[in-house]
Amino acid sequence: MNNYNSILENIARFVMLTEEEAKKVTSIIRTTKVKKRQFIVQPGFVCQHRNYVVKGAFRVYHLDDDGKEHTVSIGVEDWFVTDFYSYVTQTPATHYAEALEDSVIFQFKYEDIEALCKEIHALSEYFRLTTEKAFAFSRRRVISNISKTAEERYFEYLEKYPNIANRVPQYVLASYLGISAEFLSKIRSRRIKKS
Repeated sequence: MNNYNSILENIARFVMLTEEEAKKVTSIIRTTKVKKRQFIVQPGFVCQHRNYVVKGAFRVYHLDDDGKEHTVSIGVEDWFVTDFYSYVTQTPATHYAEALEDSVIFQFKYEDIEALCKEIHALSEYFRLTTEKAFAFSRRRVISNISKTAEERYFEYLEKYPNIANRVPQYVLASYLGISAEFLSKIRSRRIKKS
């Protein structure tokens, strides 16, 4: 028997489900164990799932024409990770989603969610609200990237997500911040010297 408390608590922060609705939601969940460095999304394949992180950490990244990795998002427990454009439009993915640690995820298949959202208004509202929140956050990140220095972006991230900043590999965080791992190392060194 799976323990669905974490996802049900996440949903309850936004909407209330009846006991019957909660059972229907948990009935469409597929629990998947993912090994470190394993991909759950790859370019060229349509993203079929919203992936909720129960345990572990992931990064979603894009590989440019020169082979450089650009981390789009980092997700840990109680976060969703996927190539959202591929998922929403049901077109081939352009991003990779890779496990940074041995992880466990709850997977919600696109067709199952769509069908259940037509039946359960609160679930539809939940996904609307979380999608709007994610969109608003991505807009804020764009503004931060164009208006703040690399150092300011790093300290902003460190303040907001200290556990993640100290948990993921330095090259992943640097890629997310749009800087080199070497430059991030210099920023961290300067911070230690000031302390």
